[in-house]
Amino acid sequence: MATNPRADGPSRDDSPALTTPFSAQSTAREVIDGVNLSGRRAVVTGGASGLGAETVRALATAGAQVTIATRRPGSAEPLVEELAAVDGAGPVHAEPLDLSDPTSVDAFVRGWHGRLDILVANAGIMALPTRTLAPNGWEMQLATNYLGHFALASGLHEALREAGSARIVVVSSGAHLGDPFDFVDPHFEDRPYDPWAAYGQSKSADVLLAVGARRWAADGITANALNPGYILTGLQRHVDDDTMRAFGVMDDEGRVRPLSYYKTPEQGAATSVLLAASPLLEGVTGRYFEDNQEAPTVRGDQSETGGVAAHAIDPDSADRLWDYGTAAIRATTT
Repeated sequence: MATNPRADGPSRDDSPALTTPFSAQSTAREVIDGVNLSGRRAVVTGGASGLGAETVRALATAGAQVTIATRRPGSAEPLVEELAAVDGAGPVHAEPLDLSDPTSVDAFVRGWHGRLDILVANAGIMALPTRTLAPNGWEMQLATNYLGHFALASGLHEALREAGSARIVVVSSGAHLGDPFDFVDPHFEDRPYDPWAAYGQSKSADVLLAVGARRWAADGITANALNPGYILTGLQRHVDDDTMRAFGVMDDEGRVRPLSYYKTPEQGAATSVLLAASPLLEGVTGRYFEDNQEAPTVRGDQSETGGVAAHAIDPDSADRLWDYGTAAIRATTT
């Protein structure tokens, strides 16, 4: 039995945490079993591989029409062909989208017509070893993981409103716990660049995006964030071998193997699919989930192993970041 909290903000004081019958081991297919998404339209960023591909599979096999938004649409063709052969699956196609490039985001938005029921902000990059800038000067992890998704959601706001009951799903990470968003120097112009701090603050920003979107609740739009857990995917492509060995997932011969508590990609995508499609999440907004449950609030530092940091669900910070994102996007389009 799920407990449905109020949908007006992230406070834990006046509503219980949402629980579901699913677990960390549940798969995306198990979470969506029995859900009919026929006639629904969804966008999944980074949907050609990894967790994104499993999210696309689950939504499409439930009948949704899915657009895979990816930098290289050709890379999605095997998945498009796979799902075209699945009985009852909704149509799937790919469109170009580079989240680090505001002109690409704008082109995607201008090319979208009609309503949008589900937006899954899944694409991301992690731990770029050196400070890398997007063409407009944004730090690349913040540009891709947060600012691009904020611009995309903002640009598609009317399409989401048109749906009448739309959902935004933001894939964050447990890496947010030790790194609040730095409003003074978000692009590491003055402070020393650290790849994990840059990743962590971008993931704090992702949670704050979901909290800030409570302003769209009157439009029938809900937004929630999640930590998918530990999974080996292409996200680790920028992590050096020494770090992978320190994490315990690479042996001396360079073979990458998951640890016992790591999830499969289909298990990792389960919480994304839960937030995107489960009736248990009807009307829920501004929350953070992991292992298919709403996560508890924690202090937030490097010693935490789970939960959501208080700095990532603070409504004032969410509003401040919303204003920052709006101004940053406006500056690139004027």
